[in-house]
Amino acid sequence: MSDISVSLKHSIAGANARQGGAVSSAGFVDESILERVRVGRAYVAAKYGFRNHWYPALFGAELAEGEARALTLLGENILVKRIDGAVHAIRDRCLHRGVPLSTQLECYTRNTVTCWYHGFTYRFDDGVLCAIAGTKDSAVVGRKKLHVYPVVEAKGLVFVFVGDADFTPPPLAHDVPPGFLDDELVVRGKARTVAANWRIGAENGFDSTHIFIHKHSVLIEDADLALPLGLQPQGRHAFKTSVSDDGPKGVFDNFGPGEVMPVFTATIEGEEVLHGAMHGGNRVPQDISMWLPCALRVRPWPVPELTQFEWYVPIDGEQHLYLQTLGKRCANEAEAAEFDAEFQRRWLPKALDGFNDDDVWAREATQPFYADDSGWLKEQLFEPDGNIVEWRKLASAHARGIQAPQHIDAPRRPRAHPSTENPS
Repeated sequence: MSDISVSLKHSIAGANARQGGAVSSAGFVDESILERVRVGRAYVAAKYGFRNHWYPALFGAELAEGEARALTLLGENILVKRIDGAVHAIRDRCLHRGVPLSTQLECYTRNTVTCWYHGFTYRFDDGVLCAIAGTKDSAVVGRKKLHVYPVVEAKGLVFVFVGDADFTPPPLAHDVPPGFLDDELVVRGKARTVAANWRIGAENGFDSTHIFIHKHSVLIEDADLALPLGLQPQGRHAFKTSVSDDGPKGVFDNFGPGEVMPVFTATIEGEEVLHGAMHGGNRVPQDISMWLPCALRVRPWPVPELTQFEWYVPIDGEQHLYLQTLGKRCANEAEAAEFDAEFQRRWLPKALDGFNDDDVWAREATQPFYADDSGWLKEQLFEPDGNIVEWRKLASAHARGIQAPQHIDAPRRPRAHPSTENPS
């Protein structure tokens, strides 16, 4: 039995195997629905995301030296802190009584966090319970530890590996789109929370005909785009997959001649009612691709010298972190500074906001249909959705695991009192 099959079995049968008692299986896809899914069953089961993968959690610039921050990824509450330049991540749940450490942060030394409730104190670098404040001796000190999440910073992003303690993380390059880690690529971007499941985000980004919602975007004129109303596949070769053992795994839209037909005119009962932007000088992109665990690459976009990379990171079953970036190849610091200024002046308001705002509200409008998971059975896909079907199949076959009820923490309950930070 494959790893993903085992994980799917556990996600269905292991609903009551919760360690720590945080949540039941109520937020997960019911077995009666999964049994009726014909294609991509593991993908549909992965409401909280795929386990044992790298996920971007935040931009590195958002976390100052000595600063700690609470995050939720794939339903797991995580506490990150930057110490001597490096970001560390531990489970945000005290071993003693299960409360989130971040409810009231108390860091009395640089490398530790102390639980506000009973004083259990953990090191950030290894998660070890190293002391209990207010208690002289205890047999559990030095013998228990919190889960520590591997962390890598790359291209200005902090990536966290969400997975099993005994699972060796693969290289980051296996979980990001090709080209993202290229030395000369300079990346700028933004992040926001979207009230829709991560799969709704991924399929919105990869959807061949969703560009219909962008027909009035401010970006069309600004970037001189030739933007059709839709893209219609012309045959079985309109999509291709990349499943190398030594690299990322994803699905491409093949925009080669004869494979995809751009549709610039909408006709209803014989009457032409709408026209796309067919006269723009920029005929981009050349390809759009979706990569495990949840990343889209649009190349080039929105102009020939830029590429858009974006992630739909599961927060829980109902929200995702929409992390949007644009990358440009820069030969030196002067070119990077020029790109940074252009990004702030032009691409942030016109592309990541002006264009992608359409995507955000489309996802949030779609979410209620899939909220109880019956939408996966009720949906009526059509020919241009072939790339989405291929993505579901690839993700089901090659993801390294499924986030299951036993992995999830209860949502934090915020407290109004300020945190106590005492960095050394």
